[in-house]
Amino acid sequence: MTARPEEGGGGGTALRKLVPPPALCDFLLLLVFVFAVSYVVGAKAAPVAPGMHDTGTTGGDENDDGGGGPEHGHGHGRGGSG
Repeated sequence: MTARPEEGGGGGTALRKLVPPPALCDFLLLLVFVFAVSYVVGAKAAPVAPGMHDTGTTGGDENDDGGGGPEHGHGHGRGGSG
């Protein structure tokens, strides 16, 4: 019988150590896809928290006192008798 040379020549093992497992690559691609979809859905949805304003909005709400503290938009903490 003749001696067979090893497959890969030894250089393939070093390359295999540098390449991540396919399952890890698939997981990372799935993660990127999920975040991309959630970003698109969030960008199309309106703000859901009270008091959130688009940065390009000019003018104001008639109830907006320009405060920004905890009483903003709730009607609490304004002076006067009560």
